[in-house]
Amino acid sequence: MKLLEEVQLKPVSSLKGKDLLTLLDYTSEEVQELISLAIKMKKVTKNGRCPKLLDGKIIGMIFEKNSTRTRISFEVGMHQLGGKAIFLNARDMQLGRGEPISDTGLVLSGYLDGIMIRANSHKMVEELAEYSTIPVINGLTDLYHPCQALADIETIVENKGKLKGLKTAYVGDGNNVAHSLVVAAAHVGMDIVVATPIGYEPDEIIMKKAQAIAEKNGSTVVVTNDPIEAVKDADVIYTDVWTSMGQEEEAVQRLIDFKGYQINEELVAHAKPDFMFLHCLPAHREEEVATSVIDGPNSYVFEQAENRLHAQKAVLLSLLA
Repeated sequence: MKLLEEVQLKPVSSLKGKDLLTLLDYTSEEVQELISLAIKMKKVTKNGRCPKLLDGKIIGMIFEKNSTRTRISFEVGMHQLGGKAIFLNARDMQLGRGEPISDTGLVLSGYLDGIMIRANSHKMVEELAEYSTIPVINGLTDLYHPCQALADIETIVENKGKLKGLKTAYVGDGNNVAHSLVVAAAHVGMDIVVATPIGYEPDEIIMKKAQAIAEKNGSTVVVTNDPIEAVKDADVIYTDVWTSMGQEEEAVQRLIDFKGYQINEELVAHAKPDFMFLHCLPAHREEEVATSVIDGPNSYVFEQAENRLHAQKAVLLSLLA
């Protein structure tokens, strides 16, 4: 048990019993503590000593959208912590036949210790959390992807050794991934620039809230339509698919609108030589990112994907233990 004593795996106590819908609901200290805990979780897991701190706990995982990383990382995370995860396809539940999400939340609260949901509508997830008496974790909605952002920051600090003073450039669609990444960056005092085509900018209200957090932590949040401006001297370059699930009918137009926003050798030449490339995956090679970049020496996308496991274990432990 010496390893466990050295790393001191302690939940973020202020989060016990709370929901994780968006990182805007957490303090900067709580976000930073979660990332620190995730790094410790990774250390003990790599040493084969992950303690069963959630023995007997069960979460239900509701999916309205397809998933690889979210489903597997939550299932494995609960297993490694001694608990269990139950996969719930929304189409197979009474939700698929019109049962109100409020009723679903009340019912599941009597069976489970927590709910993770990957949903189309953030408002629906907010309603689920309102009526549930157990923690609800946002596994992805149309507005936020908080667990992804925690893994992103974990990956950056593990490889750069710091966060303050770094510049991250997000180039692409101002979507749920962009929203959560910006909020997370603001919480940890990292500068971030978001570059999107005109009409695809991130939500203004979310950006203003993130800017207020960043100001308190001595960092900046900037939105531009110029990808070169965004990546100039960047320490980290991040992108996501140009057409997300549910936007397939817009795919042809988006290919036109996002021309010039591909992360390729020409664009990354404006960043620092040791820049990190990140992508939440799945990626469309030769669309939003050139194969030479995502498969190149500056790419950390698979370490980033693995860190979903450890970041989510930090969340699960803090909310459920």
